Amino acid sequence: MREQISVTGMVLMAAPVGEYDRRLVILTRGRGKITAFARGVRRPGNQLMAAAAPFVFGKFLLYEGRDAYTLAGAEVENYFREIAGDMEAACYGSYFLETAAYFAQENLDGTELLKLLYQSLRALLRPALPNRLVRRIFELKSMVINGEYTQDPPVPVSDSCHYAWEYVICSPSESLYKFCLKEEVLKEFESVVEKSRRYFVRHEFRSLEILETLTA
Repeated sequence: MREQISVTGMVLMAAPVGEYDRRLVILTRGRGKITAFARGVRRPGNQLMAAAAPFVFGKFLLYEGRDAYTLAGAEVENYFREIAGDMEAACYGSYFLETAAYFAQENLDGTELLKLLYQSLRALLRPALPNRLVRRIFELKSMVINGEYTQDPPVPVSDSCHYAWEYVICSPSESLYKFCLKEEVLKEFESVVEKSRRYFVRHEFRSLEILETLTA
């Protein structure tokens, strides 16, 4: 019998396979990005149906196969249902998931990216924080985690913007979302993060196209 393993992670993607199965992409702490199949999960009444969906965070019980894993159980810690119920938050959240799926690698520790993703989704649920700011903090910190050179902004900026930039680079994910910016500084911060993102992240995200259409 195959050995069962337990991993902590978040479902980044869930796609239907056949009549009753789902193919999951999960970002995990110790094993990075993995693929797992949830067999029969789309059958009515299946106990794992709710766990085999994007945004779900918790412990996943898996059987390891040659090329993929099979989902055997889950202990869900957070479904992030409030995000799914808010159109704008859902668009931001979907972009964060797609970005994490792009950066994450198989068999490489995903702890820091997983922490960032979890804290960023929580930040979307805080009314006092503009989603625009949450997005740019997430983008900058994800580039830092991915090893891109982000020590300085790509162009000269105001002292306030530079302080925000340094704070994001140096702070742990748990402490990232503890500041707000005045509108003029936020616009400046958005601009320089976008310049860096376009330089370092040479990829078109479908979820970002939808997000920018929604928030235009």
